[in-house]
Amino acid sequence: MPSRPLPKTEPDPAAAPESPACPLCSADEPAASRYRFPPYAVVRCRRCRLWYLRPRLAEPAMLSGYADDAYFEGGGSGYSSYRAQEATLRRTFRRLLRELTRRGMTGGRLLEVGCAYGFFLDEARGLFAERLGTEYSPTAVDRCRSRADRVLLGGLDRLAPDERFDLAACVHVIEHVYHPVDFLRRLRGHVEPGGRVVLATPDMGGPWRPLLRRRWPFFKIPEHVTYFDRRTLPRLIAAAGFDEVEEIPYPSYFSLSLIGEKLALRVPAALSGLQLRVPATTVAFAGRAP
Repeated sequence: MPSRPLPKTEPDPAAAPESPACPLCSADEPAASRYRFPPYAVVRCRRCRLWYLRPRLAEPAMLSGYADDAYFEGGGSGYSSYRAQEATLRRTFRRLLRELTRRGMTGGRLLEVGCAYGFFLDEARGLFAERLGTEYSPTAVDRCRSRADRVLLGGLDRLAPDERFDLAACVHVIEHVYHPVDFLRRLRGHVEPGGRVVLATPDMGGPWRPLLRRRWPFFKIPEHVTYFDRRTLPRLIAAAGFDEVEEIPYPSYFSLSLIGEKLALRVPAALSGLQLRVPATTVAFAGRAP
């Protein structure tokens, strides 16, 4: 979803925009940008066809935004209100977990990276022996504690080196990751042999982005730095050393009020809580750790 600009602070060299090579294949061959959000732009790699942000905010500055307690509730960059989306998020997560159960991917220990308020972990109660999450926001961690068995403040570095899980889930997280191949290789080290990783991310290849153009809600600038589709997301998973890569159906639900907010449309108050299933918004794939 589109974000508001980061709050203005004193100049910081670490916050200056940077112009990276392709985060997937490392080629420095971007095509001319079709989507500009000054000073940022979304470009496409000529070699592997991944879309990514270039220039982009330096990673330390972006991480400080995620750690801000206001990130999830209307402060600076981030969500207008993550809490207000609870009902539709839970409905979406229940459908995803039903699909994972059908494919034999539940049971054992679950890790969710970027767990926010813990709605996914809470919906997974009873499906796993242990449910652990990581999150950068201290307030989000506090809100998540009652919904998980354990919650860690920070990222993968907070896990014990020998800690392993049967399923690692990154739901609308990988688009925030600056070095996705390295990140997934590190994550693979925390997945049991034969265990799975599941990635779900906005579908850059779906019909909504070309239809809505710059108004596509998932151009969330500057925090979304990579944009995957049905070709590039499985390529990322395979590049990190996972095999048996398969697509996972991901049904997405949104309230009519949120849809109106993101598209700048007026929604009658009586209809604002209506939940709609919107197809082709998110693409999801799973891979097996050898």
